[in-house]
Amino acid sequence: MNKFQGLLRSTRAATAVEYGLLLALIFLAALGAMSAVGTSTINMWNDVSSSAVAVL
Repeated sequence: MNKFQGLLRSTRAATAVEYGLLLALIFLAALGAMSAVGTSTINMWNDVSSSAVAVL
């Protein structure tokens, strides 16, 4: 029980939680950016395909 109380008073645990939240935020931002790039790439290739079919 003393170890648990010591962990609650420790500032290192709070710092670890803050780093974890920061890492989660960076991950979500990267995921959103990759999703946006993927969507725009798909749209670009669909336009290329449509143009190629229209020429034929």
